[in-house]
Parts: sequence; C-alpha cells; structure tokens
Amino acid sequence: MKVELLAPAGNFNKLKTALYFGADAVYAGGKDFSLRSFADNFTRDELSKAISYAHKLDKKVYVTANIFAKNSDMALLEDYFAFLQSAGADAAIVSDSGVFSVAAKSAPKLQLHISTQANLTNKHAVKFWYEAGATRAILARELSVEEIAEIHSFVPEIELETFVHGAMCISYSGRCLLSDYLANRPSNRGECVQACRWNYSIRKSDAESDGGWLGVEQDERGTYILNSKDLNMSAHLKTLQDAGVGSFKIEGRMKSEYYLATVINAYRRCMDNGFDEICERELLTAAHRDYTTAYALGSNGSTVNYTDSQTKGDCDYIANVLGGGDGFIIAEMRGRFKTGDVLEVLSPTQNFGKSFTVETAFTSAGEQVNDCKLVQERYKLSCPYALSEGDILRRRK
Repeated sequence: MKVELLAPAGNFNKLKTALYFGADAVYAGGKDFSLRSFADNFTRDELSKAISYAHKLDKKVYVTANIFAKNSDMALLEDYFAFLQSAGADAAIVSDSGVFSVAAKSAPKLQLHISTQANLTNKHAVKFWYEAGATRAILARELSVEEIAEIHSFVPEIELETFVHGAMCISYSGRCLLSDYLANRPSNRGECVQACRWNYSIRKSDAESDGGWLGVEQDERGTYILNSKDLNMSAHLKTLQDAGVGSFKIEGRMKSEYYLATVINAYRRCMDNGFDEICERELLTAAHRDYTTAYALGSNGSTVNYTDSQTKGDCDYIANVLGGGDGFIIAEMRGRFKTGDVLEVLSPTQNFGKSFTVETAFTSAGEQVNDCKLVQERYKLSCPYALSEGDILRRRK
C-alpha cells in the first residue's frame, strides 16, 4: 500500500511549497467553514486555481469545512459544497453530521473525509461514518497504534488518516471550549486563541479568603499545565503503515513556508528512505516544542511542555530561491545576511544540504552590497549550484 504524505496549505504559496517538497496531497481551507480562520485561506477563485495546479502535478487537494455548524450556515454550505464539486476538489473534510448530510445531497460526487473533530476514537464510530458514505476517517490523535490496527481490521474498507507531526491539543481531538470562555473566540468555529499555551495561576475566590494568589508552580518558568509537546512520529511511520494508516498528516496551516519545507522534506525522505539521523536532525532545524509520540505507543505521562514558547530551531530562514543560472541565483530575502556568510540549501533535489559562501550580492537595482537587509528584496547572489525555484536558503546557528 502506497501511503500518502498530506501537508497543510494556509495559502497558495504554502501549497506550492508543500507540493514542491514532496507532499502527495494538501488540505486547505476556504474563507469560511474552516477551523483556521486566522490562516490566509483561499477565496473560491484561489481554490479553483489551487486544485488545477495540484492536479497538473498529479497531486490532490482536500478542502476543510469542519466547523461545528449552526442553522444559519446550512444554506451557504449547500452552495459551497456544490462549488467544491464543480471545482474538482478531491474531498471535503467535515466533522458535523448535519454538514455531512448537506454535503452528500448538494455534492453527491464529492468524497467526504470525517475530521478528527468528530472524535473518531473507536471502531464503531468509524464504521458508522463508513456506512453513511465517508471514504476516509481522520483518526483522533489520542489513539494508540494498537487501537488503530483494531479499527483497520474492523473496517478495512475505509481509508485511515492520522496526524504524524505538529501541535497537539489538551482536549480530545481539538474539541476545546477554553478559548471561547476565556477570550470569546470559539475554537470550534475556527478562532482558537490557544489558551492551552498560557501560563496559569490560581486565585482564591471564596468569601472567607483574602483573594490572594495560591502558590502553584511547576518550575521557575511558570505553570503550563495544559500545554502539550509537539507530536513527532517520524521514527514510527512503518509501524503506523503496518497498522493500516494510509495517509500521514502534518499539522500546521498557520506555520511558515520554511517550517513546511523543512518538515515535509524530512518526512518525504523518511518515507522514501527510512528514518535516519538526517531526518532526525532536520526536524530540529525549524521552530518546535519538545517532541513526543503522545499515546501512539501506549500510555505516556510525559506529554506536557513546561514553557510557553517554542525553540527557535537550529537554522535561520534566510531566503526563497526564485531561479538562477550562470553562477548566480535570485533569492527573495526573509532573514538578514551578509557577504561572507555560509548558507545552506534546503531542497528536495540532490542539492539538499549543500553549503556555499556568499561572495557577491546585488540588489534588484544592480547595486552591489555587502549587507542584505531589505526584507523581500530580490538579491542576485553568487552560487556554485544550479538551484531551482522553490529551494530555500538557511543559515546554521
């Protein structure tokens, strides 16, 4: 069974990055009905273009419509699913049974994937959705490999998708109310404020107390009792495949192009060549919290991240390569650099991991400079390699 590598696409540039670095499919959201309201997301016209672009590469696009819908959403959803079907979307991702019913009626040829938000934690729930017409189940992050294998054995006809990398949630599969209560931004409508990442304290509030703060402290950095480590299953992909998983999903529609390129490139290499030191090292180069395998390998009492911030990673994101030739490349600046700096190539090609020293640099106006400090300026750089559009330059710290 060929396993799919599925990556997030928060906008068109991120979609292109994901596909260039080896994703077989992407999941993207429109301007409405998605659980990532603060990603750039896609207009209808942009979705049509994205689907066409992916299909030309023999890749797929799944569109998220996984909010917990209200009555007022339904008429709009009918029209939206009809549009997705006509645009050629490979599937819609839904979590709500009412939305599923609307989609099945208004777009009968559109495949439907059941979101992890639907709490797919057991084999009977997965079988229910399969018998209702779903073609894929996106399993809850909380499941073990053993439980996944049991689901696959019970419902072998349905495709199984599971998260392998990225942010985790303190609530079952993201069904969280904290954001709504604390910031009036409902998670299940796509507006999560990530209240689980905050530093918490406890204050007395009963009539007999002085209202003072209680001494609750995990360590000198604070109390992050709801803050999870990031998932990293790169060393266990074969185990998941053997359990029946057909799609490995990377989290992160809000993440940067550099993050996506790094993580997708690492997982593509793991899937093609097996897990090795290069894959392990690569996943440390982009920003991340401490890693965990969560509950995939059984019970785990060490999943809390005891700080509010992520590590910055082992590399700085320097520039996007736009093309080149004759010993030069055109690179759009993302991080300040100077002549004399040693830059490293992030690429899905044989140039991956190669380094070079920047000897000369010119602005788009032709001025030679030693300090490349203008954000998004397109610098012409000396480079000994024939790099391609889509490659990325980074600098080791």
